[in-house]
Amino acid sequence: MNIQFKKGALNLCVLVLLDKQDRYGYELVQKISDRIAISEGAVYPLLRRLTKEGYFSTYLQESTEGPPRKYYSLTEAGRTYLHVQLEEWKSFTDGVNKLIEEGVRND
Repeated sequence: MNIQFKKGALNLCVLVLLDKQDRYGYELVQKISDRIAISEGAVYPLLRRLTKEGYFSTYLQESTEGPPRKYYSLTEAGRTYLHVQLEEWKSFTDGVNKLIEEGVRND
């Protein structure tokens, strides 16, 4: 899949997953990787950026499988940002799908 498609969608995927429950970084990577081929290295810079922008808060939680895990939690600002992103995504994909349908009909 085109890398630019992935970059645009990755932001939204992380936001949507954190809207349902808090998750740690590797868990997000695994969940997204189940559906989209991504590199682990693509998620962590995104998590840092969105945390710095105030969309996520973080906390450490003990793990039975090693060191404490850093969990990410969606803030209220993050929830607002998610809804804006979802509207933009819907508008974008609707427009692209309409153009594709027009192109297919003209063939």
